[in-house]
Amino acid sequence: MRKFITALAFMALTAFTPALLHAQDAKPYSDNKEINLLMLLPPPPANDSAQMKSELGEILTIQVTRTKAMEERAVADATQNVWRFADVVDSPKFNAVALPKLAAFFDRIARTKSAVNDPAKDGWKRLRPHLYSELVKPVVPLETNGSYPSGHAILGTLMGIELANMLPEQRAQIMARAWEYGRNRVVGGIHYTSDIEMGRISGTVIAQTISTHPDFKQEFEAAKAELRAALGM
Repeated sequence: MRKFITALAFMALTAFTPALLHAQDAKPYSDNKEINLLMLLPPPPANDSAQMKSELGEILTIQVTRTKAMEERAVADATQNVWRFADVVDSPKFNAVALPKLAAFFDRIARTKSAVNDPAKDGWKRLRPHLYSELVKPVVPLETNGSYPSGHAILGTLMGIELANMLPEQRAQIMARAWEYGRNRVVGGIHYTSDIEMGRISGTVIAQTISTHPDFKQEFEAAKAELRAALGM
């Protein structure tokens, strides 16, 4: 029995390992040389500004009014992958094993987000809410890198746009989920509203820019065909 269980565990690990390697090796479709957010976006609100005080007040209000269900949802959405849309794309086949082309495509989307956004975060160095005020108590895993713009909001917007383009029949539900994904960073206490707003703008700009790239077009169409076939569409 023990040998059988060990064999199953090995098979599962073997099946999952290529996906991990692919995620690590994925190349971005673009980077900050093509999409320079430092030049495209306004700077974040100043620490002593009225907007900063208002955004901090919003976080503190949410902190004392959010429900356990809201907190759990925010914690779950701290995970950065397309499978968080499984509650919208409701199918047992919506997973990396069944959809390897889709998984590889969104690995590159995630790497694109980082390649474009990380230099902007490092450039602006906006303090996370809990680093700006000790009154803020995030319920999601703590992060200390720059807060502006939100990488989660960028990725959520990117994932939402690409999924909606693959499944236009579900566009409204998918984009609503993408917006919630970003908003949950404010609910979780780790981002300000302006981080999310600029993240959504950035994600939209990135999506439009990479849509002209030949490698993106080819891999998007392959992932779309795979997904629609799996869903019987």
